[in-house]
Amino acid sequence: MNSSNFIAPMDYFERFKFVVESDEIRRRFFPHDYQEIIDRSEFPLVCNTKKELFFHLCDSLILLDGGKLSFFLDKHSGKKCFMIAPRELIISYSDDAFSWQWGTRRDSRFSEVAYLIIGNQLDIRGTIGTEMLSPKTEYAAYLVFKVVNMCHYRLEFAKSSIRFVNYESATDTENQTNIVHLPRLQESRNIQKMRGDGWMEVKLGYFDSKKGTDSLVEERLFEMNHIYKGGLIVEGVEFRPK
Repeated sequence: MNSSNFIAPMDYFERFKFVVESDEIRRRFFPHDYQEIIDRSEFPLVCNTKKELFFHLCDSLILLDGGKLSFFLDKHSGKKCFMIAPRELIISYSDDAFSWQWGTRRDSRFSEVAYLIIGNQLDIRGTIGTEMLSPKTEYAAYLVFKVVNMCHYRLEFAKSSIRFVNYESATDTENQTNIVHLPRLQESRNIQKMRGDGWMEVKLGYFDSKKGTDSLVEERLFEMNHIYKGGLIVEGVEFRPK
């Protein structure tokens, strides 16, 4: 072996360390509009390097637009992730104090969560513009929620759908719904999972951000069986890469 071509293990480590810590290379992992997004944050971010900023955005969310959205980066891809606050969702009968209540929780990222006391219809919709998301990316939408222990009822299952508002009618989409299960462990692909933040999530569907450029994507969770149900706490709807 030609000793002049031999690279010691430490040299490999130093090269890898340079790649990881280089601000110029790290910048390539950021969305092109990351600074514009950060400027919408309620609180200023103080990070000395791009590496520090990248891992901060991966490990900690920031609130945008007065708390209407939360934002973070997927640490594996650098893709954008958003969650829509409950107040920004369209929730049927949410203004009826006998059906829904609004309140605060210490474990919520948002100033308010929505609590279903009792109602015979469940219909929750959220929309996001595809221009906000990372381009040419397959996304999944999730309902983030909790149920009140010993007080939830008739929430075993519901339907979910995803549609591009400009291209697909609500009626057509209703014929292509998924069945999701909320508080009970049942055999289903769309079953609830515990998150690292203590909330639960259930997958509502997939979509490709390149399909409807500059379009609105609507996720919907609904159940119109007119059977009274309650005990659901809604944290928001999250969009992140599949």
